Amino acid sequence: MNKKALQADGFTGFRPIAGLEINRIPQRQGIFAVLLPAGFEPVFLAQSTAGTFKRKNPSVSQAVLAEEWVEDADVLFLGKAGPGSKGNRGLRRQIQEFVDFGQGKPPGHWDGRLIWQLAGAGKLLVAWRELPAGELNEALAVYHEQFRQLHGRLPFANLVQARG
Repeated sequence: MNKKALQADGFTGFRPIAGLEINRIPQRQGIFAVLLPAGFEPVFLAQSTAGTFKRKNPSVSQAVLAEEWVEDADVLFLGKAGPGSKGNRGLRRQIQEFVDFGQGKPPGHWDGRLIWQLAGAGKLLVAWRELPAGELNEALAVYHEQFRQLHGRLPFANLVQARG
């Protein structure tokens, strides 16, 4: 599971977090991925840049980060963006909230929070694939399982296996 495989599966974007033009991200629901750019070497920060969630600090120890790191994996996180209860959510809003979270704003959730303990996280790439709402859970579960089959575990910042 790498950039080439995700492109073949319909993912687009592959833009650095720091240079994301949010209005170019589709508003519809789908799956998104955070990937390593070429030459990126992980350096773990002692404190996360992410916002607090329900008064909980998103930081974990550097030992936990090292334990979660998956060597030779390009994909660091796989997430989904559903339509929400009012139908006004989707990839654009979910990715914007994810990036805002990394910039210290309080989130509505803290999925992928380990991303924000990587030095240079703004260089990481974000890609997305639009999918109908009814296919999101199954698709995310399949991607998680494919990653697990390749690497024996979930991506670095996915701490919970998706259920289909």
